[in-house]
Amino acid sequence: MTTSDLEQVSDETSPLLGGQQQQQNGTANGNITHTHDSNESGVQSATLLEETSTKKLFAIMGAIWIGVYFAALDTTIVATLTGPISSSFDSFTLLSWLATGYLIANAACQPLSGKLTDIFSRRTGLIFSNIFFGVGTLICGLAPNAGTIIAGRVVAGIGGGGLTCIATFVTSDLVPLRKRGLWQGYGNLIYGLGMGSGGVVGGVLADRLSWRWAFLLQVPFIVVSTVMVIYLLDIPVNPSTKPTLSRIDFVGAGLLVTSLVLLLLGLNTGGNQLPWAHPLIITSLVLSFVTLSLFLYVESTPWLIPEPIVPVSLVARTRTVWSACLMNWFSTMAAFLALYYVPLYLEIRGLSSTAAGLRVIPFAVGASVGSLFSGYLMRATGRYYLQSVVTMAIFITGSALITNFQLTSPAWQTYLYPAPLGMAYGSMLTITLVAMISAVDHEYQAVITAASYAFRSTGSTIGITIAGAVFQNILTDELKAQYGSWPGSDEAIDAIRRSLDALNHLPPGWDRDLVLEIYMHALRGAFFAGLGLAILAFVVGLAMKEHVLHKNLARK
Repeated sequence: MTTSDLEQVSDETSPLLGGQQQQQNGTANGNITHTHDSNESGVQSATLLEETSTKKLFAIMGAIWIGVYFAALDTTIVATLTGPISSSFDSFTLLSWLATGYLIANAACQPLSGKLTDIFSRRTGLIFSNIFFGVGTLICGLAPNAGTIIAGRVVAGIGGGGLTCIATFVTSDLVPLRKRGLWQGYGNLIYGLGMGSGGVVGGVLADRLSWRWAFLLQVPFIVVSTVMVIYLLDIPVNPSTKPTLSRIDFVGAGLLVTSLVLLLLGLNTGGNQLPWAHPLIITSLVLSFVTLSLFLYVESTPWLIPEPIVPVSLVARTRTVWSACLMNWFSTMAAFLALYYVPLYLEIRGLSSTAAGLRVIPFAVGASVGSLFSGYLMRATGRYYLQSVVTMAIFITGSALITNFQLTSPAWQTYLYPAPLGMAYGSMLTITLVAMISAVDHEYQAVITAASYAFRSTGSTIGITIAGAVFQNILTDELKAQYGSWPGSDEAIDAIRRSLDALNHLPPGWDRDLVLEIYMHALRGAFFAGLGLAILAFVVGLAMKEHVLHKNLARK
């Protein structure tokens, strides 16, 4: 990067470097300054001036990371549990919402968590998030039917979204920018381990005990995390902040979730249960666009929503922020597409749930290493732009490698190929977070972080849905082209689309090897969609700017 790339522009860097009046107010501990931005009358933020000791910081973050680990684990645990759960409830189609129900709840609650914890405190937010997550997980483990387990996934998703988001807020509150990449790397390491071990934990418990234990065993750990947070975490709330729910943007959250659900309904059903030209599909997609447009309008209209969950005007005018948010969005689509469909590829090859889950570990290890390495590098250099470009080039390489999977691919490829994808994804999460919070004033850190999580959560949901739409449409079209004129083909094709068990009960005359190849063609189509998303992430990431990474909490 040249010195011109470090340009100090008023719309991005000036909140960090100037234009503020700092007032030292008397507080109980004397370690807080209330900063007033002259461009936002009446808006104040509390900033800790003295760093927490490393020992205490590890204790606080360790307590929080317990919840983060299990929240991350729950994003992927159903990748290897869908088969066993569908067998228990005989409801494979309905259970396609197992993953998206959790992720939609994440998308709804993560943007709200920033403002809620600004008002009611980080500790209160973490306590309630742990309670929701624990109760939802318990419901899943005890569920008597498919509807109940999906409801449990939604409840758990509300808590899981808060846990992952608030952990980042606490890091931003307690750690200076220059060190934040390193500490965010630690957090992403925990998140990556959870996300990567979800498939393994689910597979092992499903194979050896019961899928129910994959949920029930999480509850005691969540109780421990809750108790530790109560006793260890104490970040003061800005005394000028009024604790009122009227400041919370429930309208924006409702519009965002409505748009997302309508989009998923249209993409999941179109070309699958119903033709694309069906009125339900067209209506769902049109209404999704309308509600998204309404969301963007109300979020950018101060007299309607004074404190939006996604500050559209701030995101739109701050190049680094919108670039990083979009990079999160497209990268997460591609990453979750791989996380859910690589195990399906392995199951098509006949591997057990445990064996399929083991192949996800390299992704998790790569994500953890990449995140931590990026944090160290940013602490050492104070820069992130070149790292970002290299990281996304590796991400594209990993996405391209996965498109080469074949039914006869050697075992080493199934272990190795997901690793660079995971490494780049973990690195991207750390880099984009540091870039965003370095581009805005401290008072906007929580809301900008929450906005980035909103992009990430919607990205994960949309990525899985895009993969499902591509996979199911190619699978259906090729099966109909090959066997559509055969007697009983409609029932057989429907069974193949719904469950891999149908491969063991093909009608007489159907070639099992040919059907497996059709499965692979459909999977490859999904993987190529992921490659396209990775390229989009690389392109939008080029728009980021380099910002100063300050060495202290006062940003001096």
